[in-house]
Amino acid sequence: MTAWGILGTGGIAAAMTRDLQLAGHTVTAVGSRTPESAARFAAAHGLERSHGSYEELVADPGVDVVYVATPHPQHAPNALLALGAGKHVLVEKPFTMDQREAQQIADLAAANGLVALEAMWTRWLPHMTRMHEVISDGTIGEVRMVIAHHAQRTSQDPAGRMLAPELGGGALLDLGIYPVSFAWDVLGAPDRLLAQSTPTDTGVDRQTTILLGYPGGAQAVLTCELDARGSNSAIVVGTEGRIELDATFFAPTTFRVIDLDDTVVETFTSRVEGRGMQYQAAAIERLIAAGGGEDPRLPLSKSVAIMGTLDAVREQIGLTYP
Repeated sequence: MTAWGILGTGGIAAAMTRDLQLAGHTVTAVGSRTPESAARFAAAHGLERSHGSYEELVADPGVDVVYVATPHPQHAPNALLALGAGKHVLVEKPFTMDQREAQQIADLAAANGLVALEAMWTRWLPHMTRMHEVISDGTIGEVRMVIAHHAQRTSQDPAGRMLAPELGGGALLDLGIYPVSFAWDVLGAPDRLLAQSTPTDTGVDRQTTILLGYPGGAQAVLTCELDARGSNSAIVVGTEGRIELDATFFAPTTFRVIDLDDTVVETFTSRVEGRGMQYQAAAIERLIAAGGGEDPRLPLSKSVAIMGTLDAVREQIGLTYP
C-alpha cells in the first residue's frame, strides 16, 4: 500500500485528495506553511495527520509519495525537499519554472533511486488512451497537424496568482502547458518554434500563440489566453481523417473520429469518477511498485524536454520572471 502526503492546501490539492480517496488510494497526511491551514485541510478530508511545515510532512515516516500542489515557483524547491527526504514525488504542472529546475529534479530522483512524475493528468485519461489507439491503427492516416486551444477568463486582480510575475503568472505556464504538452504527446519533439505574445500591464503574457514544426513536416498551432474564455478544444488532422476533441480537451471529454467524407466513424466519451486525477496516481504507484523507471505515457525525460520548449517560447516573447 502506497501512502500519500499532500504538500499544499489549495484548490488543486483538495481536488487531488478527493479523487485519491474516491479511487481507494491511501492519503495519510498533509503539510502546509502553517499548522492551522494543515489542520483545516486534514479535518475537511479526514486525514490522520497534519503538519505545520513542508519539512515535517516529508519527514513523516508514514508517507511514501508526496503530491506537490504549490504554486509554480515552489514546485522545484518542494520536489527537491521531498526527494531529499527519500519520498517519491508527483509534481503539479507546469513541472517547474524552467528546464534547469526540471533536470535538477530528474537528477536527484535518479541519484536517490526514487520516482518523480509530472502531474499532467491528461496523459492517462481514458479518452487520451483511445485517441492514441486510433492514431496508431492508422484510422486517420499520417498525422499532419495538431491544433489546441486553452483560453480562460481568470481573475484580473493584479496581485493574484495569474498576473503576478513572482508567482509564475501568465497564460503560458498555467494554461499553455496543456496545448504544448498535447502537441508533444501526439507529435513528439519539435525542431522549429515560433511564438508571438501580448503582455499584461504586470509584465506576464496575456495571450500567446505558438507554432511548432516537426522533422517529418507536421505542424502544431497552439494558443493560450487568460482574460477571455475560448472553446478549449483540439483537433488532430491526418491524411485520412481527423479527431475532434470537445471542450475541455485535456479533461474527461468526448471526441469524434471523422473520415475524409466528413462522416463520423467513431464517437468516444470519457466517463470517469470524480475529476479524473486518480489515473496519474495509479501511474506513479505502478512505477513505485516496479522499483522505478519511466511511464511510457509521460517519461520524466519528456517532462524535462517540454520545459525546454516552454523556455524557448519565453525567450522569443521576452517573458521573464524574478
